Amino acid sequence: MILDRKNKLLIGLGAAAVVLIVRLFIIQIIDDRYKIISEAGQGGMAVVYKAHDLITDKDVAIKMMKPDQANNKTNFSRFERETRAAASLNHPNIVKVLNVGTHKGLPYMVNEFIIGKTLKEVLDIRGKFSFLEASDIMYQLCSAVMYAHQHGVIHRDIKPQNIFLTSDGTIKLSDFGIATFQNATQITRSDTLVGSAHYMAPEITAGAQASERSDIYSMGITFFELITGKVPFDSDASVTIALMHIKMKFPNIRKFNPHTPYCIEQIIYKAVKKDPFDRYPNVEYMRKDIEKILKNPILLEEKHSFFYDFFHRGNSKDKEIMKKEKMHRKSLKSAAKEAKRERQ
Repeated sequence: MILDRKNKLLIGLGAAAVVLIVRLFIIQIIDDRYKIISEAGQGGMAVVYKAHDLITDKDVAIKMMKPDQANNKTNFSRFERETRAAASLNHPNIVKVLNVGTHKGLPYMVNEFIIGKTLKEVLDIRGKFSFLEASDIMYQLCSAVMYAHQHGVIHRDIKPQNIFLTSDGTIKLSDFGIATFQNATQITRSDTLVGSAHYMAPEITAGAQASERSDIYSMGITFFELITGKVPFDSDASVTIALMHIKMKFPNIRKFNPHTPYCIEQIIYKAVKKDPFDRYPNVEYMRKDIEKILKNPILLEEKHSFFYDFFHRGNSKDKEIMKKEKMHRKSLKSAAKEAKRERQ
């Protein structure tokens, strides 16, 4: 009778609940130090637990590989790469790695426990941010990414889902699961395409190696989403979204948010240029432009610019003249280089 009752109870809980109970029963204390409190979330490769550090008497977040993923060499190396990348960074706007280890053959990473929500969760709850709020968030994000780049780490998956916002307004960049090191050898094509299509730079889809400028592109898309509540390109299929980033012209930001200030508009347009060499050369330049807004918020009241009107809204004759002048300057530079080579 007792067994029958237990069986009925387990069936009533459902398969997902049973799996959770089994996990928490098997993994109660990790390495005699971390006591599991609850499951905080999971992805395809790992489970994240809220735990309590018995030594420091503080709550932590433990990311542990799933048993069925640990034997997958690709996923194992990805987890190892995340651990190495994140552990090498120590910045107030990056989720801090406190410890790493292996428990019963499963690698794990101990992170600081963040009390807050991801930017994506906040966007879903309250909608778009104000221009000043978004600028402050992006300044912090620039600081985090700039620090990572200075230490040779390319994130490769910057998006609101991977950025936490705490109660005091501090942001924390997380999930270095597909990060790569700048001095690493060329990554495989299958690994290159790992990421989020909505935020992926077009050159990455085309098979190019990740770079600082591909992270900048993702930051531009993130900035766009913060002030509009939407992504610029969307579809039910990831492949379609990726192709839209390659082939389609970037949409007019003011069609999504008509009150967008000129200064923010230009930062986003610069960050999301199709050609990576037309973007900011590094994150520091992008941060400096955002810093100007934070130091002089009156810039947020500017909706138009004479230069913008002239260069972007001029008649076709003006644009044709500018195009010819640009080609002329280019030919002069080429001729000068050729003459220099001949003299040598």
